[in-house]
Amino acid sequence: MSRRPSDLSLDPRARQLLRTLIGRYIHSGEPVGSQTLARHAGLDVSPATIRNILSDLEDAGLLSAPHTSAGRVPTAQGYRLFVDSLLQVRPLPDGELARLRSELPAGTGTQALLGSASELLSAMTHFVGVVSVPKREQFAFRRIDFVALDAQRVLAILVLADSDVQNRILQTRRPFEASELERVANYLNTHFAGRPVAEIRATLLHELRSAQSEMAALLAQSVELAEQALAPEPDDDMVLAGQTRLMGVQELSDLERLRELFEAFARKREILQLLERTVHAPGVRIFIGEETGLAPLEGVSLVTAPYTAGGRVLGVLGVIGPTRMAYDRVIPVVQAAADALGDAFKADG
Repeated sequence: MSRRPSDLSLDPRARQLLRTLIGRYIHSGEPVGSQTLARHAGLDVSPATIRNILSDLEDAGLLSAPHTSAGRVPTAQGYRLFVDSLLQVRPLPDGELARLRSELPAGTGTQALLGSASELLSAMTHFVGVVSVPKREQFAFRRIDFVALDAQRVLAILVLADSDVQNRILQTRRPFEASELERVANYLNTHFAGRPVAEIRATLLHELRSAQSEMAALLAQSVELAEQALAPEPDDDMVLAGQTRLMGVQELSDLERLRELFEAFARKREILQLLERTVHAPGVRIFIGEETGLAPLEGVSLVTAPYTAGGRVLGVLGVIGPTRMAYDRVIPVVQAAADALGDAFKADG
């Protein structure tokens, strides 16, 4: 039975060989043999010694040997040890940081921002970009206007702090005069601008219970309209981009596995649950193969990071690609994209 990577204690030669082998395999996609390692590992040891070390790494569950080749490839455990303790990650170059920030500008609205973020993640890594959608009630309320449509319908025009404008048709129990609608809108805009949507509904109901008669009439009208206008509504939970990029990936050439993966993309539910597991974990999280706990994702890795604004986590973004991905490239892209997206929302707020 193999040990967990965190339980293993590798000497410097074994660590260097494992680092070199995984680096070569990520680059070429071909099993790596002892002769190749002898040339590239920078160790003054014989191929026979290298073969012995590789055999030990295989026994530890970090490498496997395909039947058709004398070389070896990393296992999910091998990748985990590589990512946790052997990988050297450099910050994203200034030019790519500037690209992220220029293509994720503030003031463009939530859906446009999320779409741009997922497309950028896909374009910069050549894999699938994924972004979870913030809950609408997390955003601050900016202003609201009401327009009477007919005897029992009112149009609410709601502007949130992320520059998103929502039009909602409200069903009312009685006709509202234009002056009543203006009075309610003025009250809400004066007293609640800048406060989270979910908080407004609760505050209105609390104030109504303790209000005196004249004020109670205004509050009752406000509650009737605000309960519908500010109620949570179903969102697209997740934005995906670049799924077809995985069709050309050598490790995912099995059509049945690819079909299961695309079905998981279409359902979204399982992937969203996986993203939500990382919401309160600061920094980059990496799930490799079966670590996702989802059968369709056993052949891929997911690199995620939360994006925040005003001290609140709004959601999570990430990249889904083969386990044989250039982690040193993907990790800084994901972190920088999370920072840039959070900054865009922060500027909107």
